[in-house]
Amino acid sequence: MNSLPAFQQFQRDFGLHLRDPRAAARPDGVSARRAQAYRELLFNNVCGVVDACFPVSRELLGERRWGRLQRTFFAAWRSQSPLFCELPREFLRWLNTGELPVPLPPWLPELARHEWAELAVDIMQTDPLPPYIADGDLLKGRPLLTPAHMLLAYQWPVHRIGPSYRPRKPAPVQLVVFRDGEAQVRFAEINPVTARLLTLLADRRCSGREACLRVAEELQHPHPPTVLAGGAAMLNELRSWGVIHGVIA
Repeated sequence: MNSLPAFQQFQRDFGLHLRDPRAAARPDGVSARRAQAYRELLFNNVCGVVDACFPVSRELLGERRWGRLQRTFFAAWRSQSPLFCELPREFLRWLNTGELPVPLPPWLPELARHEWAELAVDIMQTDPLPPYIADGDLLKGRPLLTPAHMLLAYQWPVHRIGPSYRPRKPAPVQLVVFRDGEAQVRFAEINPVTARLLTLLADRRCSGREACLRVAEELQHPHPPTVLAGGAAMLNELRSWGVIHGVIA
């Protein structure tokens, strides 16, 4: 026996019909015209948010394949969040389930993740920055990273993929995506050593020198001062990009 109140049962049945009218009948009392209007409104709102986040993926797949992805996602995926800003993340999760209506290029899931990262960093909630010295010594002081950042590792060169370049073979790459001091989201290619340096600095507990020497130790480098010199140059470059604001006062 169905234990749901009548209005909740109606909402459930109507929602199932709106998502996939071929699999779920229209509830009694709802005209076909009204159901179609609701269905188009919801579909366009959901897919409009998804389209805005993944313009490159959409262009490279083409409207036919992209449209099939959209329709299947809308009908089948059970989102874990009711927030519209989370829809691109839900779409990304669905892309990685493997249960897709069309075959995808092997690099497309990573390309989509790369595109989503821009939105994720743009809307990332962060605490206010502590007092800092913009031109402070990055080796002696504790470098202050922009809190809105992500370190990303891919098997494909996603930052280069576009209409004029579709890779045939994997080429691993590491990127940092960050929101700079002017609230602009930017990407930069980095190497594994720089990624490790940023990871060590993220908790704001160690100085630039300490972080560089830790990297040298982990690398078992025979001449730590060489790593220290390279680390100092990299820290200053990261500051010029906007990944580092300065040193904590």
